[in-house]
Amino acid sequence: MKWRPRKGGSDVEDRRGQGGGGFGGMGGGGGLPIPMGRKGGSAGILILVVVGFLILRGCGGGDGGGGGFSFPGLPDQTGVPAQETGGQAPEGAPQGDEQAQFAEFVVGDAQDFWQQQFDSSGDRFKRAKLVLFTGAVNTGCGQGSAATGPFYCPLDQKAYIDLGFFNELSSRFQAPGDFAQAYVLAHEIGHHVQQQLGIEQRVRDQSQSNPDDANELSVRLELQADCFAGLWGRSAYQAGALEDGDLDEGIVAAEAVGDDRIQEQTQGRIDPESWTHGSSEQRQKWFRAGFDSGDINACDTFSVDEV
Repeated sequence: MKWRPRKGGSDVEDRRGQGGGGFGGMGGGGGLPIPMGRKGGSAGILILVVVGFLILRGCGGGDGGGGGFSFPGLPDQTGVPAQETGGQAPEGAPQGDEQAQFAEFVVGDAQDFWQQQFDSSGDRFKRAKLVLFTGAVNTGCGQGSAATGPFYCPLDQKAYIDLGFFNELSSRFQAPGDFAQAYVLAHEIGHHVQQQLGIEQRVRDQSQSNPDDANELSVRLELQADCFAGLWGRSAYQAGALEDGDLDEGIVAAEAVGDDRIQEQTQGRIDPESWTHGSSEQRQKWFRAGFDSGDINACDTFSVDEV
């Protein structure tokens, strides 16, 4: 992927080495016909299509953090409980830290894309922060851990990642490459878009009212975030940022984090009734739906009978 360090304002907080503790566990959860390149598109259309549907049927999810990459059994990257050190988290990725600067570029570019979509429809988009941490971290949703993979907290509107996750993604789950990493980050920003549109709140409300539907509706929420990641991926392609093989890296990553693939590798059996994120086939399908169509309406995972 073609990229360069961002200049100016940053969407990154670097809390690596600060640690976290004392909050207890996180809440559960989980990430052109209308041209959606650098110009055009309308987030308002999604509000009409998806939110209108949610009012009729509702959708479900967790109580706190939203994820998309829940890997049972991942090691804590630090190996020891983290301690809170306090102090203000530095803004931006340190110079010379290429992995952190790449994450900063992707999150910034994805949010530039979404801000343009919101602006074009007259809606306000508040940018999220990506928090880099090691081991454990305090969030608005409670204490987060590297062992659970990247996640988004709607209560503080921040995405969190221990960059060591990308080593696991590459080696353990055979999904290497910078665009595989970009897919993960764009998925988490997709959860923030859901929060901004009010979809995430309706998910949580309905899952609490109808807990029997929570797993299925969580899957639909996660697959929509995958589709949103695909929309951004198409915009990056249109801007000339993708290189040969990048799209394949994203598709492989989407397949690698399917519930069925992860269950098979971590527990030796597949239990569809317990899925909260979607199968490998579903995740690849919805990422491609966003990328191939570039149409935000193609990301309405709540209206289809089968995802």
